[in-house]
Amino acid sequence: MCILGAGALLGLGGAGAATAAGATAAATTTASTLSTLATIASIGGTVFSGVNAYRSGREQAAAIENQAVTERALTATQDARQRAKMSSVIRQQTAELAARGVQMDSPTAVYLGQTAAQEMSFDSQAIRSDGAARQVELSTQAKLTRANATAGLWKGVIGGASEFLTAGPDIWPNLFGERQLA
Repeated sequence: MCILGAGALLGLGGAGAATAAGATAAATTTASTLSTLATIASIGGTVFSGVNAYRSGREQAAAIENQAVTERALTATQDARQRAKMSSVIRQQTAELAARGVQMDSPTAVYLGQTAAQEMSFDSQAIRSDGAARQVELSTQAKLTRANATAGLWKGVIGGASEFLTAGPDIWPNLFGERQLA
């Protein structure tokens, strides 16, 4: 501004004023352009954040579902191992009873066999129940993660739209103005 003021004193008044007006207009246009770009970048960032939240949530849900499949296989393996272990105990018990001369159709042998079979059934049911509970928990967690992913996407889209609607009239004054049909 000091240089423009000095130009006016030296007799360049008209040219200096025109230069100052042009510089002010250029600065206003630049500021307006930067404001528009900042608004567009903010809107894009908000939408991009929502899309990333959605993708991340979907990937996490897929990982939880994979874990559920692994848990299902693990439960089946644990059940099979427990049944095999209990079958081995039952066979060993039967062999010990036979070695002692106990008849396999005696009330004692039948009772011991029934008790061991019940115990094997209870253990198996406990393993399967724990596995089913983990399956329900993981399934629910995957559904919740997917819902949060969708909510994140909507949050980004709605946030971007809100920024657009808030900043739009300032950047484009006639954007929401009345339109006259010819």
